Amino acid sequence: MRDMTPGSDLSGPQTADEFQSDPYAPEVGELPEQSAQDSEKVNKTGTTTIGISTSDGVVIATDMRASLGGRFVSNKNVQKVEQIHPTAALTLVGSVGGAQSFIRTLRAEVNLYEARRGEDISMKALSTLAGNFARGGPFFAINPILGGVDDDGHHVYSIDPAGGVMKDDYTVTGSGLTVAYGTLEDRYEEDMTNEEAKEVAAASINAAAERDTGSGNGIYLADVTAEGVDINGYDFDELL
Repeated sequence: MRDMTPGSDLSGPQTADEFQSDPYAPEVGELPEQSAQDSEKVNKTGTTTIGISTSDGVVIATDMRASLGGRFVSNKNVQKVEQIHPTAALTLVGSVGGAQSFIRTLRAEVNLYEARRGEDISMKALSTLAGNFARGGPFFAINPILGGVDDDGHHVYSIDPAGGVMKDDYTVTGSGLTVAYGTLEDRYEEDMTNEEAKEVAAASINAAAERDTGSGNGIYLADVTAEGVDINGYDFDELL
């Protein structure tokens, strides 16, 4: 702080130290650091989410549970997959608020992209856009799956918190991924139909829910084809 006592010199310019006492304080566009206690109060999806590319299109599956700090179930019917394009869907993984904000921002940018160019966005461009937002935006730690269909085919991408984008025939993210991957890789076959992939995804989510405290309470399935996106919720016993 500048010395404001009587007799002090007020004629000279302020120094950097006088102008800002803490150069590391949050600035416009930044978020203050969260304490461990704050983090425990944030609703998180915990989650097991799966994306599978099929001969028909793409199947995306998620469980329904949200938790506080991974220890208390705060909601048993969370829809963790959302349509973000006429032929694409994205999962919510990480903090609920961050994931919801990420989806709203991505939808807006897709609409802007298509309005400016007068054409549908490709899944490659959409995945790049999602990766850029994950890396540069204030969305906390998110690790979504993007699945979509365009003129070039059927696509599944995982997007890591640092903005990395990886394409694969199938992928799993979330706290239950280690268990889900075992079931998925055992049952996955090339050129499955969407109906076959739904059964495989449901079995994989169910296996994760048996061991992962952040996953459970049912399953949402997104059926993505060239005709559109259809999202429905189920109990595990309806599918297995």
